[in-house]
Amino acid sequence: MSRLFETRPGDDGLPGPQRRIAVIVLIFGTLMAVIDATMINIALPSIARDLKVGASRVVWITNLYQLVGAMSLIAFAALSELVTRRLLYIAGLAMFALASLGCALARDLEWLLMWRALQGLGAAAMLSIGPSLYRSIFPSRLLGSALGISAMVVAFGYASGPSLGGVVLAIADWPWLFALNVPVGVVVGLLAWRALPREERRSGGFDLLGALLSAVALGALVVAMDGVGHGAGTLQLFGLLLLGGGSGWAFVLRQRRVTHPLLPLSIFAEVRFSMAAVVSGLAFVAQGLAFVCLSFLYQNVMGYTPLETAWLFTPWPLVIMMVAPLAGRIADRVEPAMLASLGLGILLLGLVSLALLEANAAVIDILWRTALCGLGFGLFQSPNNREFMASVPRTFSASASGVLSTVRTFGQSLGVALVGLVLAWPQGNVQAALWLGSAAGLSALLVSLGRLRLRPTSQT
Repeated sequence: MSRLFETRPGDDGLPGPQRRIAVIVLIFGTLMAVIDATMINIALPSIARDLKVGASRVVWITNLYQLVGAMSLIAFAALSELVTRRLLYIAGLAMFALASLGCALARDLEWLLMWRALQGLGAAAMLSIGPSLYRSIFPSRLLGSALGISAMVVAFGYASGPSLGGVVLAIADWPWLFALNVPVGVVVGLLAWRALPREERRSGGFDLLGALLSAVALGALVVAMDGVGHGAGTLQLFGLLLLGGGSGWAFVLRQRRVTHPLLPLSIFAEVRFSMAAVVSGLAFVAQGLAFVCLSFLYQNVMGYTPLETAWLFTPWPLVIMMVAPLAGRIADRVEPAMLASLGLGILLLGLVSLALLEANAAVIDILWRTALCGLGFGLFQSPNNREFMASVPRTFSASASGVLSTVRTFGQSLGVALVGLVLAWPQGNVQAALWLGSAAGLSALLVSLGRLRLRPTSQT
């Protein structure tokens, strides 16, 4: 770990001591944003009871957080070039902490939802530029290792959210789930002001119309995918898809004409960047689909309790946490696409083994299959993210970071939607959905293998 903070002659990025503090800022900022996406789920029944609202309404506490974040990722990535990533990250952190206080003090659902939406905006501001900040903080020779830390932190956040929520609720009421963010946010904000790299602002305007079009397109598509998983009507889904597709088409036309585009379409001319985006999206479809499927498999088919199900999930993120930093370090020395392809092959084996799992399987059979998926995803994520960020010039780092976060969000959302679609079929079952996840993993592997013939790029 100490090698990450050594400064060598000719290094770009921050000096070692400042680099250490900046990484602490990114770790805690990411943890707060990611943990809050999952920690609150366990408190929804308590919140519904205290606020005297139904389950169908209280789930919007989770949905709104994710929806607002998805709608604003690309816009925030572009805005960071005008106000600098440092100031945007600090502003997002401050908004997140303030909104957390508002959530803790809210005593009716409407106010809680308003503060929750602002919390989602703050989280999106941080997550949209997180990978690009790692690129500016660390020297190029350590980019894979840095993104390995990022992957480890995200995995830990998703894994620990429900457990942390359960611990807090065992000793305190649900408002404390939000209140705990406030002191942490203040401390991390002060460290961010001191340590995050300063940079020049880009001259020119902000494409407000493009931001609105992207928000409508992304928001409509996320809601449509959520509707697929919850049995929305055909007319409603068609309208949402039409709205999302039309807004997306208008957004692309707008980006081709505007002087300062929200998302420079030229970055997609780099084939390795575009292929890394496709591979990432397909891999997150597979992971999102598997996570939901396994909940149904363990509880409805195999008869485990929700708490036992949570423990059966643990090997997946736990192995990612152990493997991702190592994979990132190796990716600084070998071809990242090759390592990512190896990880996808292992992930595919794990998904197929889960699809073949029998209803009376022993716990050890469940655990090694789940761990195999975690091993594959951990080997894949850091190298692929390195390929993603390093294949475009540094001037496009913020835009690439926004695309990376958006692809991850949509991949997971599409995976969840596909589970609902498969289970709604007359012959649909959990195993069929897991086979569909395996197909997504196979598609990701084939695309990843296809890029091995391309010349590696290393942009600065």
